[in-house]
Amino acid sequence: MFSVLECVTHQHDIRLVLVAALVCILGNISLFVVLNRSTFCIDIRRRHWLVVAAVAEGVGVWATHFVAMLAYRGSMPIRFDVGLTVLSVAIAIGFFWCALRWLGKEPGVWRCAVAGAGAAIGVAGMHFTGMASIIAPARISYDPVPIIISIFLSGLCFWIAFLGFAKTAGWRKIALPTAFSVLAIVVMHFTAMSATTLVPDPTRAVAFSTAVNRDWLVLAVVLAALVLVALALVGSIIDRWLTDAHGLAEATLEALAITNDNRIVEVNHRLCTLLGVSSGALIGSAPSDWFVAVDGGSFGTPDGSSVEARVRSSSDDDQILEIATQTIEYRGRSCRVLAIRDLSDRKRAQRAIEHLASHDALTDLANRTHFGRALDTALDARQPFALLALDLDRFKAVNDIFGHSAGDDILCRVANVLRASTRADDVIARVGGDEFLIIQTAVSEPDEARKLAGRILDNLAIEMDVARDPMAVGLSIGVSLFPQDGQDAETLQRNADTALYRAKNNGRGSAAFFDQEMDEHARERRALEHDLRHAIARDQLHLMFQPLVATAFGSIVGYEALLRWDHPEKGAIEPDQFIPIAEESGAIVAIGEWVLREACAVAATWPENVSIAVNVSTVQFQVPNLPAVVRDALAQSGLDARRLELEITETAFLRNRQSALKALHEIRALGVRVAMDDFGTGYSSLSNLKAFPFDKIKIDKSFIAAIADDEAARSIVRAIVGLGRSFNMPIVAEGVETEEQRQMLLDEGCPQAQGYFFGYPAANPFLHDSRHEIPDEELTGKARGEATRVFGPA
Repeated sequence: MFSVLECVTHQHDIRLVLVAALVCILGNISLFVVLNRSTFCIDIRRRHWLVVAAVAEGVGVWATHFVAMLAYRGSMPIRFDVGLTVLSVAIAIGFFWCALRWLGKEPGVWRCAVAGAGAAIGVAGMHFTGMASIIAPARISYDPVPIIISIFLSGLCFWIAFLGFAKTAGWRKIALPTAFSVLAIVVMHFTAMSATTLVPDPTRAVAFSTAVNRDWLVLAVVLAALVLVALALVGSIIDRWLTDAHGLAEATLEALAITNDNRIVEVNHRLCTLLGVSSGALIGSAPSDWFVAVDGGSFGTPDGSSVEARVRSSSDDDQILEIATQTIEYRGRSCRVLAIRDLSDRKRAQRAIEHLASHDALTDLANRTHFGRALDTALDARQPFALLALDLDRFKAVNDIFGHSAGDDILCRVANVLRASTRADDVIARVGGDEFLIIQTAVSEPDEARKLAGRILDNLAIEMDVARDPMAVGLSIGVSLFPQDGQDAETLQRNADTALYRAKNNGRGSAAFFDQEMDEHARERRALEHDLRHAIARDQLHLMFQPLVATAFGSIVGYEALLRWDHPEKGAIEPDQFIPIAEESGAIVAIGEWVLREACAVAATWPENVSIAVNVSTVQFQVPNLPAVVRDALAQSGLDARRLELEITETAFLRNRQSALKALHEIRALGVRVAMDDFGTGYSSLSNLKAFPFDKIKIDKSFIAAIADDEAARSIVRAIVGLGRSFNMPIVAEGVETEEQRQMLLDEGCPQAQGYFFGYPAANPFLHDSRHEIPDEELTGKARGEATRVFGPA
């Protein structure tokens, strides 16, 4: 240690030693700055930076050694062999390059140790090669022990330096490795120099042809080394800045172009991809060569603003770009950066969202909102047009029987028919489950709307064969015209609905135009609906009872309750008139509850062997409290549940089959009997018999009316009677009006019947004295008039 200290303080020019130390420090700072830069680069660029780091460190170490050698104050003149001097530089660079390559991107303790040893050997090789390049009148001898110690200590310091570089972060990642690597070089040089002895040898005289000032030589070496080290250091910093800036430009989602004097000077890869060209094709061109503003303007907009544009050479009309501009300083010049974003997907998504918001998701027709706007636009134009209201016939039945998937398919097929039947300017909308509206524009004559309605009906008939396809549906159309049938949207739609209602009453599958008579009928209907809502409170409703008899003996086994309405102004209104209105308006729920309570209360006063039958509307099954209503009516009247019979039609199963079956099971659990009314007229009579254990089947009166003249009707009656016998279920024939019908039913084995033949509905059947006599010979085979049979309560 003392020899090293003495070597430094007494045998070296301390000023040059400090210069050598400065060169050493800068060289090692450069090493670790460049090495740190390489860790952020891709492999090929990392290898380039490792070469730069090795050169910077090798030259720095060599310059440190050379200046320190020049700082040595010996007693004899020396000069250097150029070849060995160059070799010493190459050895330093080569060993440092190998050490750095071995170090890797994420070095561990072992890799750091091997790299440190390699660096120490490189420094030692450089040092002793440099010593060998000395030409002096002396022989050089070495003490091996200090040399070995110097190599070991140098390797230890390099190992700590590389380990510190790998394990620390921030400023410590540069400062700590630099300190230990400088220490490694200093230890190596001065320890080795202390072990070096120059023995004068007159036989090795050296001729100096030209004397070189030592100070100038030191200055040249130091400046060359510093320039090289500075270039490496500054180059890595600039490269990092440029690479980071370029990386940010490449990482951004937008395509970027930098322009100067309206010429593109820089682009990123995303812009090249967007335009499908290379950067070379873009640089030097004007933005207007590639883009055209949608509004025809320019791209010289104020900072922060943007314009929409298209690619000039693109054939895709849907491609929309947004170009935003900003002024920046680029390479010392004021430039404008264009940020180009492809809005095509966003615009398409926006249009899709707007389309979904204004169109029916299933049929892709306009929805009610879109139709309302279109209707307002047509009204504002004040040009004649037709409004068509369309409603599918039998759709609910088909949808419930065959399932919603089949129903959706039907709606799509109908939508296609409507599209094929209308013009491009017409507006078609689906505004409900099976309800459609059409605005037929530019209608100068009502006949044009009539032709459109006929075309729709004809095309639908081709698409769907109602006679053969059980899933086929029909269509009814109501038409109102602007301006004669209404001046506003509400009036036009109401009048089209009125015409649609008339079309359905005309037999469905037809079209009807609105006229004033319809308007009067609609007003009468609305007035009737209003009065019907107050009929119970005003005590205008009452019940009549029609007998149900045993076909063979004529004994009355029960009665069916029939509702009557005595209007204070219009008099007696037939059920066929007000029941549909009550069902459509929902008033049937309250009316049905009143009928049930009243019928139970009246029947409770009858003999215990006489039952009462009450019709239940399909609408009542949509109310979840129907079983509770039945239970309350029985409790309030005291009627035995076994004497109550509820009659339902098959339509009760169509809207919500599971809910209807649940309600029927709850009602039957009370002890109430359930009969299927109008059997044979629906679409799923047999499946309904399978789904629920009915107590009775009532044959629809349409079959009874035709039984005498239509063999098919008689066969149907025979089949239904046989079906009831198989199920051990009573069969009732409705609408018996003649003795011939009664006799034929008797022959077929139908056990019960009802109709005007057996008696008209009466308010109090047990006080009713109207009697219908049946000739005795029809009962016994004897001549007419020999006996009479009177039908009355059993």
